[in-house]
Amino acid sequence: VQLQACGGGLVQPGGSLRLSCAASGSIFSINRMVWYRQAPGKQRELVAKIISGGSTIYADSVKGRFTISRDNAKNTVYLQMNSLKPEDTAVYYCNAYLKVAYGTTWSHYWGQGTQVTVSS
Repeated sequence: VQLQACGGGLVQPGGSLRLSCAASGSIFSINRMVWYRQAPGKQRELVAKIISGGSTIYADSVKGRFTISRDNAKNTVYLQMNSLKPEDTAVYYCNAYLKVAYGTTWSHYWGQGTQVTVSS
């Protein structure tokens, strides 16, 4: 199983970016997909989570600005980021909690990370 994240880049404060993360390989079922971020010198933190039924959870710092969505047919999760602030600068990682086959255990898989820089 591989997770491929893309969409990061350099944007001015107040701008927008859309991240995507596609899971590929032997996938039986995905329970949830999550975006995390890690800024220099800080711990990795949860940004947004979407569960199989469509429920979403956001960090307080991004509520009202970020939107997580999922295309189940494509095993892809998106993160629409609006009104970006310099403090959103970080490497963003996607995570999927999934089963590779019927009867196996749930496991976490990580993408490689994509850099988001918010600066004028």
